[in-house]
Amino acid sequence: MKKIITLLSLASITLMWSCGGNNDKEEKENKVAKGGVFYGGVFRMNEIEDFRNLYPLSVTEEVSHRITTQIYEGLVKLYQKDLSIQPALAEKWEINSDATTFTFYLRKGVKFHDDACFPDGKGREVTAKDFKYCFEKLCSSDASNQGFFVFKNRVVGADEYYESTLKKAPLAAGVTGVKVINDYILEIDLKYSFAGFLNMLTMPFTKVFPKEAFDKYGIDMRSHCVGTGPFIAKEIKEGDAVILVRNNNYWDIDQFGNKLPYLEAIKVTFLKEKKSELLEFKKGNLEMVYRLPLEMIGDVLTEFGDAKKGGNSPFEMQVTPGMIVQYYGFQHKSDLFKNKLVRQAFNYAIDRDQIVNFTLQGDGRAAKYGVVPPSFKDYVSTDIKGYTYDPAKAKKLLAEAGYPNGKGFPEIKLQLNSGGSINTQIAEVILKMLEENLNVHIKMDVMPFAQHLENLETGKAMMWRSGWVADYPDPETFLNLFYGKNVPAGLNEKSYLNPMRYQSAKFDSLFEASLKEIDFKKRFDLYRQADQVALDDAAVMPIYYTENTRLVQLSVRGLDQNAMEYRDMTRVYLLPKDKIKGPEIQKPDSSVTEEETK
Repeated sequence: MKKIITLLSLASITLMWSCGGNNDKEEKENKVAKGGVFYGGVFRMNEIEDFRNLYPLSVTEEVSHRITTQIYEGLVKLYQKDLSIQPALAEKWEINSDATTFTFYLRKGVKFHDDACFPDGKGREVTAKDFKYCFEKLCSSDASNQGFFVFKNRVVGADEYYESTLKKAPLAAGVTGVKVINDYILEIDLKYSFAGFLNMLTMPFTKVFPKEAFDKYGIDMRSHCVGTGPFIAKEIKEGDAVILVRNNNYWDIDQFGNKLPYLEAIKVTFLKEKKSELLEFKKGNLEMVYRLPLEMIGDVLTEFGDAKKGGNSPFEMQVTPGMIVQYYGFQHKSDLFKNKLVRQAFNYAIDRDQIVNFTLQGDGRAAKYGVVPPSFKDYVSTDIKGYTYDPAKAKKLLAEAGYPNGKGFPEIKLQLNSGGSINTQIAEVILKMLEENLNVHIKMDVMPFAQHLENLETGKAMMWRSGWVADYPDPETFLNLFYGKNVPAGLNEKSYLNPMRYQSAKFDSLFEASLKEIDFKKRFDLYRQADQVALDDAAVMPIYYTENTRLVQLSVRGLDQNAMEYRDMTRVYLLPKDKIKGPEIQKPDSSVTEEETK
């Protein structure tokens, strides 16, 4: 459940490329492998925001998520092309008839990355005990642990273990529902049937890391990574660059028998301006740009030819509806926004069609239905009744709330994160609509992304801009935002999930019933009912559903697009210049030297 960094710059996410821990010069020069794929090369990517934390239990936003996806692995993972569940460190699994017991069979011989945390500096084999350790860290009371909700009230013994850690007396047996059968068999027992549990296990919170690393580095694991993934963290300079190099001991092979990954390395830079990022892409110094500011799209298509229409372009433009919703949040524990009538008035006072058609120039879809985007197969979001633009009704509701024509309504701030001018542009339009239709005055407060998240998670923000990207392809990942049991007791306690601190017994009842329902159609019907309850309560103010747009160099292969913008670089490769079909493009400059990869 990743918070989005900027409205239209869910930015160039963590990815990849270049140089590796291999001295084979030929391989660095795109050596051909079986099946016509190529080894070598650096995949360069840019982020307009810095990562927040690379420790798996603290990954709560996109930049960190997409970097750590290349470094850490869990029992299962998503398939980049269609988002189906695929084996990862578990080569197979069994689920009992009522989906309460999941048994995983681990691969043998998988090793952690070499690191100084191990006695001899060499990574040791991963066993079921490592997952038991990490899952108990997941169920521990710790400020760095943001993922307890994954097992909370779901895995047998998780809640009891969490309570024991609060008392500084962890239960000796650990989480009783996580059982080590032997070194290569792990069993997880649930309190109730939950057919969607495998989806939860694709999240960063459930990735495995060695106890030795946590013992040695502790909180410094936010930037010191020790995983099992296809790439190893070679160099991490916050605000400058992250360099990930090829893991030559990686366990996976492709269908042709080639060892994976193909790339020598991934380099992530942190240019803060999209214009600078685009310039680097045009020079051939980036392999991909994710999300363009609207004002740039026309210029790009004019200069290079309309790639969307098959124009003579030296890049590929990819567009797909995203599993992403953009919304404004309200602090329900505040005296102002605990009033449902105020929240409903705000929702009726904005014209979502105008925002999408004019401010966004059609790059998105108005959020007229539920909080769940209409991108999920078999989830008929059009059955949900959303908010139309109705200024008269908005005025009436605000008057009923005790603020006739805005009289007595306090001046408040709308909190925004920096990064991307579209944030400000949309905010200006929305605040103008609220002022014209409700006579309320709201100022913008723009701040760095990390501070923005800290404020809204600790209850310091009254109203804020946010967005949510699916962590896995199930509507539950959005509805979990409104689950009342995710709200901590104190306002100053962090509420990563449900920062609105919305609580509804009716919503919780429907949501809990949906989690326990094995029948697919019945579960989705319960999801829709819960979505409608949250919408009727105006839990948030949905604005629009995002489309994913990216520019990709013609040399890139294997980087399939999906609605989650989930990226797995394991099978991505770069074509040599003489194999690229299309207009001549400038040969990329590599700022990662051969020496850096040794």
